[in-house]
Amino acid sequence: MEPENPPPPPAGMQTEEAAQAALRPEAREYLDLQGVFLGGDGLRAGWAVLFFFMLSGFPGHAGVFNYLVGTAFYLFHLISAGDDFSAASIFWGELSVVLPLAGAAVVLAFIEGRRNLLAYNLTGTRRAHHLFSGLAVGFTALSALVGVLALGGWLRIAPSALSGAEMVKEGALWAGAFLLVGCFEEGTFRCFLQFTLTRGINFWWALGTVGPVCLYLLLTSKGNGVWGVYAAALLGLLPCLWLQVKKVPAASFWQAAWVTSTLFGFVHLGNNGENWIGIFAAALIGFVFCVSVRVTGSAWWAIGCHAAWDWAETFFYGTPNSGMVTSGHMLSATPAGNTLWCGGADGPEGSLLALGIILLLLAAVVVIYGRKKAELAAE
Repeated sequence: MEPENPPPPPAGMQTEEAAQAALRPEAREYLDLQGVFLGGDGLRAGWAVLFFFMLSGFPGHAGVFNYLVGTAFYLFHLISAGDDFSAASIFWGELSVVLPLAGAAVVLAFIEGRRNLLAYNLTGTRRAHHLFSGLAVGFTALSALVGVLALGGWLRIAPSALSGAEMVKEGALWAGAFLLVGCFEEGTFRCFLQFTLTRGINFWWALGTVGPVCLYLLLTSKGNGVWGVYAAALLGLLPCLWLQVKKVPAASFWQAAWVTSTLFGFVHLGNNGENWIGIFAAALIGFVFCVSVRVTGSAWWAIGCHAAWDWAETFFYGTPNSGMVTSGHMLSATPAGNTLWCGGADGPEGSLLALGIILLLLAAVVVIYGRKKAELAAE
């Protein structure tokens, strides 16, 4: 009767095939373990997102880099624990989160074999043009909203007490602060998250992210603002399911956009004075920014639009910004009348009219940049 395992060949007589066979179990274990963490495009999306937030932190939770930079800024008295809504305070506060964000992106880019952090939706053509056109459109869109509110009697605008020199100084500081806000929020949601989730998500993973967020709010939150998150989640549910069923090639981008836009509304719940319209408006404009990434090829337009919208709202017109009332603005605006129309403590973003402006903004992005993308593709 032959043995179950034939004896090995004499020493020095092992063939190459035998040596490979002897190593095969270990190699298979290594490849299996490697497959848990790595896919065809670097780290698997879930691990990449986890490592990213472990380094950069998530709103309300410090990461490694966030903790180190925040501690240094606090020791040098650049940031404080209090609620100071001055331009200088917001500038340093935003810089303290932008630096960890950039550091985390650099580390992930290195791990994934990407050239640099610009790989996360910051490449593409005409980047400067898209940034400055975004700045112009953001200011124009917010001005249109303020104009409609003022004409309807829902916003009363008065001059500021600042001198000319103070206006220039405060305007420059607020411009720097809100450019950092645009870099941080767009860098998180439209750059890293949108890019990473697009390469590793489907409808079920998207639902597995949005669903628990809504469940968490249902169990822990009773504020009016949570309905804005529910509305964003429901609005994307059927379209993303349809994309999955039809196996549309671009489905993963839009399913990622559903997740990032809903999360964008979710993180704004931490702002004081937000109502459900303001939260839904945040999620909706987050989707507009995702569309802009799709049609322009990068997040530069979104960064510019985001920064200019906030600058116009906070400094130029002096309205509340997501419930935040600041010092040092060029004009002063006070909401008046029905909260549904004036936005109340939320500011213009909490008005129903804001949703109309954002939809117009979406249409403009699709028509203008979508047409240009089609023209370039045809050349």
